[in-house]
Amino acid sequence: MVGLFTASDGVARCGWCAASSDYIAYHDREWGFPVVDDRRLFEKLSLEGFQSGLSWRTILTKRENFRAAFLGFDFDRVADFGEGDVERLLQDAGIVRHRGKIEAVINNARRAQELVREKGSLAAYIWGFEPEGGGPHLASTSPASVAMSKDLKKRGWKFVGPTTVHAFMQAMGLINDHAAGCAIRSAAERARADFTAPKG
Repeated sequence: MVGLFTASDGVARCGWCAASSDYIAYHDREWGFPVVDDRRLFEKLSLEGFQSGLSWRTILTKRENFRAAFLGFDFDRVADFGEGDVERLLQDAGIVRHRGKIEAVINNARRAQELVREKGSLAAYIWGFEPEGGGPHLASTSPASVAMSKDLKKRGWKFVGPTTVHAFMQAMGLINDHAAGCAIRSAAERARADFTAPKG
């Protein structure tokens, strides 16, 4: 069980967000709340890929730079990136300059277009993997993340291992992994109860 952290405001939160005020804001306003917007879903999958081997804090502090570099994660525009764009991004000190991860975002943008053509939206595909019960699944992977990772890889996506996909599912509200006793857990649960998952 993940422990709790009580901030200076007296509010008990998931222990992982104690590292910084940025973490607290992200935890309170975003993490675990359901998302249906295709661009936000693509952004988060991309940023989770960039996080591989790094801390989420590193990525979170650079998030606005990533958004500028990848045109707001509009995958229809990113899909048109070529080698010149890869070289440009490798010179961008505001992001994580890793050729494989940059190329993965471009590749995955094209794969996202294919999913939209097949399923109607990226959200419809992703929410098709929502696990029964919605959590908690306080671990580094889950059966749902393993299944989604396997299917994405089969479709040609890169940097979408089961741990990366599980972190994505936690963040985008497919599961509610706010710890028992966390003040935000009930708000995330209410948001999930009011949310209707799209159908593919």
